[in-house]
Amino acid sequence: MDRMEHMELTPPTDDIAERADAHAAAPLLNCLIREVAQPHPDPDGRRVYRLPGSGRLLRVDGGRRPTAPEVRTAVGGWQRVGHTELVKLVAEELRRHTGLSNDELPAEMIDSRVAVAALLAARDRATAPGDPYLRSEQALVTGHPYHPAPKARGGGPVTSWLPYAPEAHARFPLVLLGVREDMVVEEGDTSALDALGQAPPGYRLLPAHPWQLDLAGRDLADAHADGRLLRLGRTAAEVWPTAAVRTVRIPGADGADGADLFLKFSLDVRITNDVRRLWRHDLLRLRRTDTAAATAFAGLGGPAAWLRDRGYRTAAFAFEELAVVVRDGLGRHVLPGAIPLLAAALAEGFDGNPLDGPVDPAVWWEAYLRQVVPPALGVFARHGVVLEAHLQNSLVAVDAAGLPVQALFRDAEGVRLLPDVSRDAGWERLVYCLVVNHLSEIAAALAERHPGLNPWPAVRRELARHDLPEIPALLTAPTLPGKTNLLLRWTGADGAAAHYQPLPNPLASA
Repeated sequence: MDRMEHMELTPPTDDIAERADAHAAAPLLNCLIREVAQPHPDPDGRRVYRLPGSGRLLRVDGGRRPTAPEVRTAVGGWQRVGHTELVKLVAEELRRHTGLSNDELPAEMIDSRVAVAALLAARDRATAPGDPYLRSEQALVTGHPYHPAPKARGGGPVTSWLPYAPEAHARFPLVLLGVREDMVVEEGDTSALDALGQAPPGYRLLPAHPWQLDLAGRDLADAHADGRLLRLGRTAAEVWPTAAVRTVRIPGADGADGADLFLKFSLDVRITNDVRRLWRHDLLRLRRTDTAAATAFAGLGGPAAWLRDRGYRTAAFAFEELAVVVRDGLGRHVLPGAIPLLAAALAEGFDGNPLDGPVDPAVWWEAYLRQVVPPALGVFARHGVVLEAHLQNSLVAVDAAGLPVQALFRDAEGVRLLPDVSRDAGWERLVYCLVVNHLSEIAAALAERHPGLNPWPAVRRELARHDLPEIPALLTAPTLPGKTNLLLRWTGADGAAAHYQPLPNPLASA
């Protein structure tokens, strides 16, 4: 059992409680302001919004991460609102705004804040990995900046998930299972799994995430009893969970070249909008989608890389529950001497963030755009591949000076192909993922550090270099599509059915 499973969970200190409130409130406020609230003039120049359902006024401090929420009352003036009160305020506003009730989402908001407090306490005790790439993958304590409950972990006790939390700098061995050969289902290249241990004759090796195994344990009892499934022990090496929680990195496990390997598991827990199970329909289209993405990247030229989802292996009697996807490691793709970093961590912040370095911000930003934008647009224009190029699926490798020299993209599950989706729908999804979710956040983080910098003219110039028929409209449109995660979750819509609302387009005024 991993050493973190034995940690005593002490009550949060006042400092941790305040930090947890701030981390949990910021994305919730961002959602409320983007999706529901209306800007309200304020003579003091503060950020004030009217909540249309109740008519109340909300005031916040801060920029891209709102802080110190206050509500105007009839008798007491501006009153500070803590996280618990903020959840009640948002729930009441959404009931009035939509005419619908929802008891599940407020509980997730509270769960997210509880999780943040546990993560902060664990980080204070833990030692961060020496590898800057792993530090970047494990940096997302706030998480998705526009989700009402980005750190909710299914409402289970902290002890059930903390040993596997990337934000707590966890590392742990995988459980090794043996699946009877006639019960194995696989597609693609899964040979790397066989190097993780030894299966007895008549069985094939199947690694399992220990958290998922705990969640699915009762459903597997019959398979254990009749010999279709054996428990063989644990991997000799520990794995590192990445920002995706259910995807882990195994250093040095990818054959003779010593490159690392990624494994993606099912996890029957709702994280942000979806239960993170490897669904059958996604697995069955994995090879087609991954092959299309790999082919598209091979035709680009330049340093950009696609981390291939090579194949999957599972058991016929637990097809989704025990599925594991084998993904390329970094070693075979990253340029020699370059340091890969998770794009989302550049916006969140971590020890080693090149945004905090001495490099000229305008030079850094132009280099970033040259690496990230052309491959995302190129595979769409030439091959009809719509990357889910948001912050968590994008890696940027930097040189010794911290300048971006390469972009890497991952996760075939999130890729869409034309004509499976219409060109208009694919373009809207790409614009949201690449421009709104990704570039807007990095631009805001850069401008926050360098107040005199306007990052958007450089974005406009980079986009204008590409000969896509949609680009002129993108550069002049008054709005961009913003995903409405708060309303999506409140109304119980499918997480894959993105709903967009218009946001002011900074490209048009750049």
